[in-house]
Formats: sequence, C-alpha cells, structure tokens
Amino acid sequence: MHEFETEIATDDGIMDAFVCHPEEGGPFPAIILYMDAPGIREELRDMARRIGTVGYFVILPNLYYRTGREGHYGFDLERIRSDPEQLENMFKIMNETTNERVVADTAPLLKFIESEPEAAPGQVGCVGYCMSGRIVVSVAASYPQNFAAIASYYGVGIMTDEDNSPHLAAKNITGEVYLAFAQTDVYVPEPLLEAIPAAFDQAGVNYRMEIYPGTDHGFAFPQRPAYNKAAGERHWERMFALFARNLKG
Repeated sequence: MHEFETEIATDDGIMDAFVCHPEEGGPFPAIILYMDAPGIREELRDMARRIGTVGYFVILPNLYYRTGREGHYGFDLERIRSDPEQLENMFKIMNETTNERVVADTAPLLKFIESEPEAAPGQVGCVGYCMSGRIVVSVAASYPQNFAAIASYYGVGIMTDEDNSPHLAAKNITGEVYLAFAQTDVYVPEPLLEAIPAAFDQAGVNYRMEIYPGTDHGFAFPQRPAYNKAAGERHWERMFALFARNLKG
C-alpha cells in the first residue's frame, strides 16, 4: 500500500488529507472517504487502507481544517465519552462543518483527484459515516456528473425540517446510493427511518436502504463500544459491491 499526506487549497484555507492506493496495477477508481464527527484518527486511516486494498485510490480529507491543528488530529474517543466539555466542543465544530462548506471543499478535492496519475479518470465514489451521511447526499446532488456510487452508514441529518435539508436536493443525484442504518439510533429515530425511503422514492433516486438488525449507532467502527463484527463485515461487503458495480464495470 502506498500512502501519503497532502495539502489542498480551498476557498477557506489549506485542507490536509490522507491518501492511499495499492502499489501495483493502477490507475485506480477514486473514493472520497468523508470522516465522522470525532475527526481524523488512525481508525479512519485504517478504513481508508481497507478500501484501498481492493483496488481504489482513497482520499480522506480533514473536514475540520478550519479549526487548526486540533482539527487535524481529531477528538480522542475516550475523552469525548468521559469529558462533557470535549463532547460539547466536538459537536460545536461538527455543526460548523456545514453541508455547504463541505460541498465547496469537494470541488478542489475532485480537481486533486484529476491531477493524480494513480487515480483513474472518470466518475468517483464516496462514503460517509454519522455526520457525513448528510454530506455524501449533498455532494452527490451538487456534483451529479462526478459521483457514480454513494454510500452512507448511520448517516445523520439526511432528512431534516430545514429548507436546505439534503433530501430535498436528492432528485439531482444520478449515481447509485446505498443507505444503511442501525436498528437503534437516537440520532436517526424510527419515524425518520420510515420517512427517508418515501422521500428518496419521490425524488426518483436509484438507491437501496437497509436497517441492520441488532445494531446501534457506530456499528461499523472497530474502536466504538457499539461495534458489531457481523454488521461491520456486511457494511464492507455492501460497499465494495456498490463501488465495483459502478466504478469497475
């Protein structure tokens, strides 16, 4: 596996990112891995590496770059579980990382991918967890010509009462979407699980939605108390099949 850190200029500053891809056999279809609320950490880099090992050029951008170096290192999982002040700070920065900001950040990410010889030309894929569920829907709707495969796991904020709710723009998505949710999730309660399919049906999106039985929010992350090994492996299976259908055909 070849991996490196890079910096990408945006309208708001310099966004750092982790990049990885296989050593041989390129160029590879590109995947943008949008981070969850705790931010960049080795757990996420390992997940990027796992995607890379099956034949992809993966970029993991630091969406908290506007906050300085704290954003680069993310939030310690143990501290946010035990320290209310740290948890409050994480939610503050997460809420400041709006869909609109990340949509703007995605334009230079796509340009960076185009400039990399190990990234194959053509459409790309993306995957998001938790807070970045809303983000992947937003970027796929904003750049429909670029995103062919979109995966969200226990995505938060995909459907809200706000005028700029991501689901309202879903009609613009032309790629295939996979939405996976936990059976029990305080951030995505049952009424939302019932409403999201109707909204995506009405929007005419090519999508599949699954609720993973016996799971809680965070089931795909190995370092979370909610980690569920069977569900975590299913999440990889579904993701890799989605990307292969749309990016390797």
